[in-house]
Amino acid sequence: MRLPRADVLRHPAAAPLAVLVAGAAGAGYLYGTDPHESGHLLPACPFRFFTGLLCPACGGTRMVYDLMHGQFTAAWLDNRVLLLASPLALALLARWIVEGLRGRRWRPRLSSRVQVLVLAVAVTWTVVRNIRG
Repeated sequence: MRLPRADVLRHPAAAPLAVLVAGAAGAGYLYGTDPHESGHLLPACPFRFFTGLLCPACGGTRMVYDLMHGQFTAAWLDNRVLLLASPLALALLARWIVEGLRGRRWRPRLSSRVQVLVLAVAVTWTVVRNIRG
């Protein structure tokens, strides 16, 4: 029996699998595109465009490129905090996919303390990296 298209799109695994496919496509493009050089179709940081300052995620594209090419020291220099947070983000994505494939909707719940901690780390990292230049 075949499910109607609307039911397939509402399946709990549809969104996490779409994120995984989009991420894989983006990674495939990024693998052959050096973000350290100009002239590529890569998104610019809107925060940096308008303020001239680095946001907490600036350097993330270069970091992923360097990781895919085995340049761990360069990835560390691109964005330390994002590099340290990446395993957690990948674990959350994996859990979302697994729960979706099991037919369950999953939404992580962060306590108020964790939300404040994440915000404090992001603000502190933004200030530190812009003071150091």
